[in-house]
Amino acid sequence: MISLPALEKIPKNLRIEGAITIEIQEGTPIFRASNSVQNHIENLLTKQQNTELTPEEEQELDSYEEIDDYLSLLNRLVRNIAQNKNTIHM
Repeated sequence: MISLPALEKIPKNLRIEGAITIEIQEGTPIFRASNSVQNHIENLLTKQQNTELTPEEEQELDSYEEIDDYLSLLNRLVRNIAQNKNTIHM
């Protein structure tokens, strides 16, 4: 059995309404960070390349990485369930 990783905390920006989008691909729901959250992450990464991030920004970026890992795992699980359901019915 696969266990989901424990999250330390959810970034404040991710708690806002519309931070996560759900798209349907081939009949399967896919969870993603919204465009505004993705843009914010890109801005943090650009800033990190050009200057030093504040400790708060570093923590925020780390939190987004955890969330990305969690959403990736969730999406893989959903896809696997959908694939198994389709192969059982064939």
